[in-house]
Amino acid sequence: MKKKHGLALSLLLAAGTLLAGCGGADKKEEAGGGEGAGDAKENFTVAMVTDIGGVDDKSFNQSAWEGLKAYGEANGLEKGNDGFDYLQSQSDADYATNLNTLARKKFDLIYGIGYLLQPAVDEIAQQQADTKFAIVDSVVEQPNVASITFKEHQGSFLVGVVAGLTTKTDKIGFVGGVEGDLIKKFEVGFVEGVKAVNPDAKVEIQYAGSFGDAAKGKQIASSMYGLGADIIYHAAGGTGNGVFSEAIDLKVEDPTRELWVIGVDKDQHEEGNGKTKDGEDFNITLTSMVKRVDVAVQDLAEKAAADEFPGGEVIEYGIEEGAIGIAPNDQHLSDEIKAKVKEYEEKILSGEIEVPTK
Repeated sequence: MKKKHGLALSLLLAAGTLLAGCGGADKKEEAGGGEGAGDAKENFTVAMVTDIGGVDDKSFNQSAWEGLKAYGEANGLEKGNDGFDYLQSQSDADYATNLNTLARKKFDLIYGIGYLLQPAVDEIAQQQADTKFAIVDSVVEQPNVASITFKEHQGSFLVGVVAGLTTKTDKIGFVGGVEGDLIKKFEVGFVEGVKAVNPDAKVEIQYAGSFGDAAKGKQIASSMYGLGADIIYHAAGGTGNGVFSEAIDLKVEDPTRELWVIGVDKDQHEEGNGKTKDGEDFNITLTSMVKRVDVAVQDLAEKAAADEFPGGEVIEYGIEEGAIGIAPNDQHLSDEIKAKVKEYEEKILSGEIEVPTK
């Protein structure tokens, strides 16, 4: 395995420039006309396999799909076998089958979205050695696989700072999906951020055992809010939708109650919208830890299409690469909190603070 390295995002700006011009498809054809492009296909095609959270999980998988669509739009491609597509997994048993199906359809680059697909990507990449694969949030040591990872602990630390400075009860919750090394990074970073600014705060931690069980997420949130928590950070994919649902329901019952959810992976501000019984709008999304899976997916596709596929390498994205941070939608944050987040972000970038992962 080659050494980990950060990945510059300048190609995305270049892709945006191409999109702004006319004839995106023509430019893609010219780019593919050189050595190694092959004569069989005009387009560099990409596809992805979701985990059980599904492509509309309003989180991780959805962000990845948005990245694929952005790549398609930038290169004049359409959804389908000659452009970009996805297969949705209903259970773990679907992962290898879906990956193999896409490989047989001759997609040039195939993503496995989420660490749960790691064994399946490893297996199918060996069987389909002429196909390029990518795994998100895990590492597969095969020459035809690029491994995309993120510094989620950095962003989780920052939203922990927000939670620690916002809580009125000093009781905060963390809801994880499936317990393991990856989600542990979210948990540990979040707790460290809370403690950095509010040592008196207590963080209750629970795992749902699933990334696709909204009912379980709602049940856990009900318990946490019932015990006095006023902020819950979820790193649970589709399970986190239940956390939002419970917070909204409680706010409808008591509009004066201050309670919040911190979203994950993408800006989940819209998931916190609700209406009181009197028809007044409210929003309970305090902020979100933004993990730009879409940026990583699009960026890798552009590199692969340009014959710069980093097979066998680990590409790591963090604050420095502009792929980790808090959501730009900050209407619920005071100027003091925003300044404190900026202060800690700079300390992380300078190396003054090294956020632990376990």
